Amino acid sequence: MEEIHLNLNSKEDIIKVIREDDWMMDILYSAKSLHLPDWWVCAGFIRSKIWDTLHGFNKRTPIADIDVIYYDDKNIEETEEKRFEKELVTIHPNEPWSVKNQARMHLVNTIPPYLSSVDAIAKFPETATALGVKLDEHNMLHLAAPHGINDVIHMEVKPTDYFKANEERLLVYKKRIAKKNWQANWHKLKIHHV
Repeated sequence: MEEIHLNLNSKEDIIKVIREDDWMMDILYSAKSLHLPDWWVCAGFIRSKIWDTLHGFNKRTPIADIDVIYYDDKNIEETEEKRFEKELVTIHPNEPWSVKNQARMHLVNTIPPYLSSVDAIAKFPETATALGVKLDEHNMLHLAAPHGINDVIHMEVKPTDYFKANEERLLVYKKRIAKKNWQANWHKLKIHHV
């Protein structure tokens, strides 16, 4: 049975619970095997683990997808992303893989180009979701948290400054909050409706 950590107070604590999760590490090794530039596994993959841990769950809450992002401005063809997804499906056929090149996503979202994968993570809708994790060449875990970890570990859901700065994006945040209904799974969450 997986060891339960009820306190997460630092990036190191978060890295530790990820490192102790065999499934998460397997996902990370699989993503690393693609050798993508500036790659991260991000969003709900990490956020859900943190919230499950803080709620004392010993069973993983299912996630809609496993977001693998990378940054390659030399090839922004969507077909490349689909090719990488297929590679991951051959390794883990039952996982909901989603691979997106952040050098292309500004075209999809009709916004200025992102500068890197971490710049893209910083512009995710919620601070608690703006997280990425990856393995370096020595298999050390790295956690990107451009808005810090306070909101996610205190179970507060707030829009990022990028989403707060624009009425249209703020509406997207509000619709996401309503659609996701995270409090049905994690009752300790405090949702900021803004």
